[in-house]
Amino acid sequence: MIAIVDCNSFYCSCERVFRPELKNKPVVVLSNNDGCIIARSDEAKAIGVGMAGPYFLAKPLIEQHGVATFSSNYNLYGNMSWRVMETLRVLMGEENVEVYSVDECFIDLQKIPREQLHEVAANIRHTVEMWTGIQVSVGVAPTKVLSKVANRLAKKNKAVTNCVLVLDSPRKTEQALQKTMIDDVWGVGYQYAEKLKKIGINTAYDLSKRDIQWGRKNLGGVVGERLLRELKGEKSNNLEKQLVEKKMIATTRMFGSPVKDINSIKEAIATYTSRAAEKLRRQHSAASTISVFVVPKEQSNTAHFRHGPSVGSHITLPMATSLTNELIKPAVKLVDALFEEGRLYKKAGVILSGIVPDNAIQGNLFASPNKNQNRMLMSMVDNINFSMRDDVLKFAAAGTARNWKMQQNFHSPRYTTRWDELRTVK
Repeated sequence: MIAIVDCNSFYCSCERVFRPELKNKPVVVLSNNDGCIIARSDEAKAIGVGMAGPYFLAKPLIEQHGVATFSSNYNLYGNMSWRVMETLRVLMGEENVEVYSVDECFIDLQKIPREQLHEVAANIRHTVEMWTGIQVSVGVAPTKVLSKVANRLAKKNKAVTNCVLVLDSPRKTEQALQKTMIDDVWGVGYQYAEKLKKIGINTAYDLSKRDIQWGRKNLGGVVGERLLRELKGEKSNNLEKQLVEKKMIATTRMFGSPVKDINSIKEAIATYTSRAAEKLRRQHSAASTISVFVVPKEQSNTAHFRHGPSVGSHITLPMATSLTNELIKPAVKLVDALFEEGRLYKKAGVILSGIVPDNAIQGNLFASPNKNQNRMLMSMVDNINFSMRDDVLKFAAAGTARNWKMQQNFHSPRYTTRWDELRTVK
């Protein structure tokens, strides 16, 4: 059996942990630049606040009902996610836990006797909430797809299920599939869902009755076959090991307001490159290719511009590196080729690829011996910035004013990662 543990309205729950007065109150969290609603508590859903809609459209309803509103606080959410996952690793063993996303993970329960599954699942839910303050739902079933079905129903009927649902018999599984619409099946996208509805497949149960070969032909080959097997209770997706070393590292952001001067864009690109380089060094790697892209703001008269909705370019370095200064220089040069005078830009990003272990970089006989000291310098910069935070040390190319930074007008304190923002208890 496999369980999936899913945090309830995770971003909202993180904010509530340190604001207990918001319990049972409507809460929403906004996307970058406070643009759209990306998380809602159950209470916010009940008063009609929509998901993924623009904040300015929902603002009258939010103000009318006194909904607590927060900008995205990824420092807090990332740390709380780690606490939840670490709790599960302690409870169930690291080898039995697969982190699927920031608020979800699969757990292998094959060693747990069937009659103890509900007790174990309930203990997981209770312990995570007690140790971290985050409420979770737990779905248990023979396969990953069915566990997602169970989890969704557990969340949908919290008062009845107490956020735990175990599909430990064919009858329970059949009933759960009949209650699950085809749109809500994990692995079925919007286009496939519309296609299936046209041929009379409206629920997960309807799909589970189809032949395996039919799934291979009509649902994307092997992927469709695996989906059907999982719906039928045949395990096709095993737990996967966490990807420790990334093959590509990206840092992208929306600007707080449209930017029209090249120096501001260069500052942003230098800042994003610095952040990507930190991530690169954290996994002891180096990159041989750097890509830069910028996204223009839509304008009514674009005929005289040579570039379309978004434009990017890349450069292959002579030797893989993780040194920030060696990455910033080519990145900023790429901006010169991408920038168009008179155009407004709303977003930019940096992508590092061609990643290799930093201890496997081929040496350069023509490089000066003191160049190796730069790695020690980068380590010192990373350590100081990690302990002091807020980019205490940065390259001049990243600028100081940073007027292009994204808007975060409702940002809560970083309670768990900043000494000066710890929650005060009276």
